[in-house]
Amino acid sequence: MAFVVCEPCIKCKYADCVDVCPVACFHEGANMLAIDPEECIDCGVCVDECPVSAIYPADEVPEKWREYIELNVRFGKEWPVIEEGKEPLPEAEEFKNVEAKRDLLSPEPAPRD
Repeated sequence: MAFVVCEPCIKCKYADCVDVCPVACFHEGANMLAIDPEECIDCGVCVDECPVSAIYPADEVPEKWREYIELNVRFGKEWPVIEEGKEPLPEAEEFKNVEAKRDLLSPEPAPRD
């Protein structure tokens, strides 16, 4: 059972989870992160590090966010690996408590520095 990054990450992209992850399973999109389920070792250390509570075990993803299971699979293959934490998006504080952000999700990978 892998872990899944869900909707609360959109437009925030806090990367505290990346800093504690013992493997390279996080992938970075333009405005959220994803977990490659084939790389995730199911340790769960990332869950408590997420300040917006966006990470769930795959079998506990709330019904309203079930599509994020497949989105993590897809983006885990398409987006580049992120192995070190970085600053959240500039708008993170503004969007961290916003509900229903699915239409704001960018399928684009993170821009290269």
